[in-house]
Amino acid sequence: MLHSMTGYGEAQGHFQGTAYTTEIRAVNNRYFKARIKLPDLLMFLEDEIEKMLRTQLSRGMVSCNLRLKDALQNESFDINEKILARYIKKLRRVSSAAQMQNKFDISNLLTLPGVLMPNEPEDSMLKDLKDFVIDLIQQALDRLKEMQAAEGVALENDLKSHCQQIKEKLVTISNRSRVVLEDYHDKLKQKVETLLAESDVELDQATVLREVAVFAEKSDITEEITRLDSHLVQFEENCKTNGQAGRRLDFLAQEMLREANTIASKAADVDITSDVIDIKCCIDRIKEQVQNVK
Repeated sequence: MLHSMTGYGEAQGHFQGTAYTTEIRAVNNRYFKARIKLPDLLMFLEDEIEKMLRTQLSRGMVSCNLRLKDALQNESFDINEKILARYIKKLRRVSSAAQMQNKFDISNLLTLPGVLMPNEPEDSMLKDLKDFVIDLIQQALDRLKEMQAAEGVALENDLKSHCQQIKEKLVTISNRSRVVLEDYHDKLKQKVETLLAESDVELDQATVLREVAVFAEKSDITEEITRLDSHLVQFEENCKTNGQAGRRLDFLAQEMLREANTIASKAADVDITSDVIDIKCCIDRIKEQVQNVK
């Protein structure tokens, strides 16, 4: 079963009067990259959280954001009164010089650098907080992976649909390639007979057969059809795996395009070329969708 790299997960909880909200977003990327935003109190968890994300997501651009609300309801934060007093003193001096009223919004003052400071928690409380945060992030991760799995089903169905279209075109091309050889033989024979109609030279059937054999060898696409069909089988088998299949599917799509290009270059027939164009359109769609697969 395929999984998409795109997903979103959110989880909320309370710890000692403080509301915690975590959001995890994942989008397409060739490799794993993480952007983690944590409150100052929890910066020591950054490495452990990144390891969690890397282990469970493996690929994609992942953003993890942890926010706090109602932080002043517990003792994890305190106001640095000395720094706040300095801010107020300077603001009063500036407002007096500018002949402005001294009206200060305490909520805005608390956002100034150094005013709101985290207290150093006790070791026992810090351990409980760590367990709480890790569990909260795991909940968000689980929800993100549920979304990735749901989108993966849609991706798999779309990819298999394009593979089936390619298979149908390959059957048509295979049948047409046999007719092309017969048509070339008849056209070559007719052309030679026309050129020699007014001469006494007799048609050498062996020469015609040699020319047909050369044409058959140059335009033979049997191997390419077989390899492309084999790639399709492998592609669909890899869609059933539970691991990270994105890179393997991307490689197989590249190989399918290679075989399709070879068929187009070797086939000396308008109908076959038209079918190959349709196949290449399907492969381009596959390549585009595979970039979303984990």
